[in-house]
Amino acid sequence: MRAIIFLLSLLSATLAFAQTVPAPAVAARAWLLIDHSSGQSLAEHDADVRIEPASLTKLMTAYLTFAALKQGTLKGDQVVPVSEKAWKAQGSRMFIEPKKPVTVDELIHGMIIQSGNDACVALAEASAGTEEAFVQRMNLEARRLGLANTHYMNAAGLPDPQHYTTARDLAHLVQALIRDFPEYYPIYSQKEFTYNRITQPNRNRLLWLDPTVDGVKTGHTENAGYCLIASAKRGPRRLIAVVLGTDSDALRAQEAQRLLNHGFQNFDAVRLYTKAQAISQLKVFKGSSGTVPAGFLDDFVLALPKGMSDKMKVQLLSQQPLLAPVQQGQQIATLKLSLDDKAWGEFPVVALETVPVAGFFGRAWDTLVLWFQ
Repeated sequence: MRAIIFLLSLLSATLAFAQTVPAPAVAARAWLLIDHSSGQSLAEHDADVRIEPASLTKLMTAYLTFAALKQGTLKGDQVVPVSEKAWKAQGSRMFIEPKKPVTVDELIHGMIIQSGNDACVALAEASAGTEEAFVQRMNLEARRLGLANTHYMNAAGLPDPQHYTTARDLAHLVQALIRDFPEYYPIYSQKEFTYNRITQPNRNRLLWLDPTVDGVKTGHTENAGYCLIASAKRGPRRLIAVVLGTDSDALRAQEAQRLLNHGFQNFDAVRLYTKAQAISQLKVFKGSSGTVPAGFLDDFVLALPKGMSDKMKVQLLSQQPLLAPVQQGQQIATLKLSLDDKAWGEFPVVALETVPVAGFFGRAWDTLVLWFQ
């Protein structure tokens, strides 16, 4: 197979390596700042080092709960029986009781806003029958989402040597949660919740300090330290900051704020291609059409350092021969970005249309063409 390279010019776009923008000093064991739209890392330290996630585990518990609601296997007004295990859950609680009715919706709010471990166990049991079965689903979902350095042992985040994740996996999980379940994400911005006549505040201090912050989750154990994932949207841009292992509640908020400000102040969001814009027409063999438009199914937006005048070089690499059938959304090429002949990033390019297999004579002709090539 031979690679066909298309050199494209990008007018008026500017780029420099993210590394040319000095990262702020962050007092945490590990941290990461990403652009939500592109998933780009704008600043990081030890982002792939395994850590204890503490209550940040609840992000995956919420993700699976939202999926169950969307699939209809759970209902928001469904009353959930409270088991003895859920009632006696250790750590932070929303104070559910075996003989007091509680709904899935209340449990979700108790898990997210009050960080209730008891709510996590009850939701896990409602969804999968047992917490152990639910944890199996958590690990399967982690693999599906590409969280290669994540493994769960419980639904709430209780310490366990085999319960771990990384700053990068956490950032990508939040990215998926916001993308896949936007209807439920506003819960993360609620500042307090009352259940069983007990009102508890959201532990994310930035909800009070920065009006652009609308989530996401705090965590704390003795081994994990104080952790915070904060997301802020200013104008059309959203950034996600992951801060792990600080020494205090106040410090995790301060350092997350520092990272968010760094990203918004030092990077611009530039839309390189619009949704469904054809970057190129790629040759297709044995298809009902001889070409297929290649591009992105959503707007392709990158976070680029401010004040740079060098033009970006873009290469579209397509593996040939490309054989039908080709499905819409199938990756058919890679967009490689570079500056001063130094690699900067690679992004998958997909087919914008479906190309079915051609008839007998069309396939036979292309077989002959490929033979001579």
